[in-house]
Amino acid sequence: MDNNLKAKLNEKNYEKLSNVKNKKVLDFISYFVSLCNPDSVFVRSDSEEDIEYIRNKAIEYGEEIKLKKDGHTVHFDGYYDQGRDKGNTKLLVTKGMELGSLLNYTDREKGYEEIMQLLKNIMVGKEMYVLFLCLCPVNSPFSIYSIQLTDSAYVAHSEDILYRPAYSVFTEKEDIDFFKYVHSAGELTEDKTSKNFDKKRIYVDFLEDTVYSVNTQYAGNTVGLKKLALRLAIRKAYKEKWLAEHMFIMGVKGKGRKSYFLGAFPSMCGKTSTCMVKGETIIGDDIAYLKKRNGNVYAANVERGIFGIIQDVNEKDDPLIWKSLMTPGEVIFSNVLLSNGNVFWNGCGLEIPDEGINFSGKWWKGKKDEEGEEIPPSHPNARYTIRLNSLENFDPEGENKEGVEVSGIIFGGRDSDTWPPVFESFDWQHGVITIGGTLESETTAATLGKSGVRVFNIMANMDFISIPIGKYLENYLEFGKKDIVKIPKIFGVNYFLKDENGNFLTDKQAKRVWLKWMELRVHNEGKIIKTPIGYIPEYNDLKFLFKDVLSQEYTENDYLAQFSLRVSNNISKIDRVIEIYKGLKDIPEIVFDVLENQKEQLIDLKNKYGDVVSPYHIREENI
Repeated sequence: MDNNLKAKLNEKNYEKLSNVKNKKVLDFISYFVSLCNPDSVFVRSDSEEDIEYIRNKAIEYGEEIKLKKDGHTVHFDGYYDQGRDKGNTKLLVTKGMELGSLLNYTDREKGYEEIMQLLKNIMVGKEMYVLFLCLCPVNSPFSIYSIQLTDSAYVAHSEDILYRPAYSVFTEKEDIDFFKYVHSAGELTEDKTSKNFDKKRIYVDFLEDTVYSVNTQYAGNTVGLKKLALRLAIRKAYKEKWLAEHMFIMGVKGKGRKSYFLGAFPSMCGKTSTCMVKGETIIGDDIAYLKKRNGNVYAANVERGIFGIIQDVNEKDDPLIWKSLMTPGEVIFSNVLLSNGNVFWNGCGLEIPDEGINFSGKWWKGKKDEEGEEIPPSHPNARYTIRLNSLENFDPEGENKEGVEVSGIIFGGRDSDTWPPVFESFDWQHGVITIGGTLESETTAATLGKSGVRVFNIMANMDFISIPIGKYLENYLEFGKKDIVKIPKIFGVNYFLKDENGNFLTDKQAKRVWLKWMELRVHNEGKIIKTPIGYIPEYNDLKFLFKDVLSQEYTENDYLAQFSLRVSNNISKIDRVIEIYKGLKDIPEIVFDVLENQKEQLIDLKNKYGDVVSPYHIREENI
């Protein structure tokens, strides 16, 4: 251990770091302590005492504020630091490393030089926290060990809630590969938010398996093990032939059994509401690793907590989350409204106070921003951070080191006029290409301005892919070919189908029925109709499930409105996706073959029956 590093450590922290024998670890820490130049360094072990130290520092430094409920705190990010910064999040590439036009990257040499300059002396007057953590359960087939350096006690506190501690592993194993994350909030304002947000940078360096993040506090830009680590993991997964995915893991109960499903949904498409439905269990809500073992596919939750969007979370619609948020215990709220030691947010179902403190500073009802737009009580991207085991529906297998066996994978998009509410692919290849590989999200006026624009989002992972799209697809297809006896079934869902008058054709609770149908199908139960896009349910099965699950009558008119195939719109969707793939390099030829084949079948059906085809006509075609 070099003298500069020693000088930053008190006796206790020196001893903790001395227990780590891995030279690569010590060299990494030493280099960035020297570069960032903090006044002191705190090394977090796995002890409760160390965790409590960080919690207290977050409050002492003003990064978190205590609330009335025991263990609850609130954090505010800067006004211009309220979400993942896609523009300033870049992959560092060397000459000859092609990633394709859809990914955001910059020259490694130039980017590295810039970030090192920004990090130089950035922690003067601050304390650096050294965190030893693990993606997935510790000492499991899925484990990826990680070290995060940060000068933010809030970020360090968030890491502890969301990820498993792994200091003991680093002291026991002299040689261990690990991901690395270096973060500084930079100079802070009087409100303890990042001042130089115009110099915000989030750079991902594949050569060193390192992520750098400066002049930002928002957790999506700073908590290294979240989506920043996903970018590193996707490259690792490609090299090692497994999958790192933006997916929930949930258990769906059947008759005397439980089947585990993964689900990938773009933002605002129903991901959280699906894995939190009444009666089922949750293992994780965001990121999963998939590996093959003994002829089956297993998945593990990368995280042990949730960093979730809080807008519209209320007692009626989200009783389980609500209970966790209202119960004393460890919860960090961010960018909500603070008033008299309590917090409020848009859609919470409580009476909102007329004034308080929020992400804009002092807030009052009717307050406007510089553009004259009224500032809401909480930011649309306001969040809560909790442990998964605080939820009553946390699955008993949630911390199983071996993972859980995957029965099905669900891809959910948002479109008003194309996909039916639920359908099943013919096989793995068909599902990867025509469902996950064509996933789109239709923008809404409420979220992204102009409504009705379809945004391509392959596997709901577009923002985090760190290899060429062709290679990503290739890895997916190959994963389902070899060494699998029981391959997961792939499903598509769409909760946002509308009628000709713009009314939704299903209500929020209907997803409980779609899940039960998918549970039947992974056991090859239930009757199906073969269509050009995949298998759809028979009416009688859904009639029974609606009665059994929701105590609702389900009419044939409901069925025909929801499951009649919108042929022309499905053809248009294929055309849009083919056009995107044609603009990219190294897309496997089989992708175009499968899409074109599906298009031909749809055209044949259109020629016989027109733009919208009843499932009964399609069934007759199969006879």
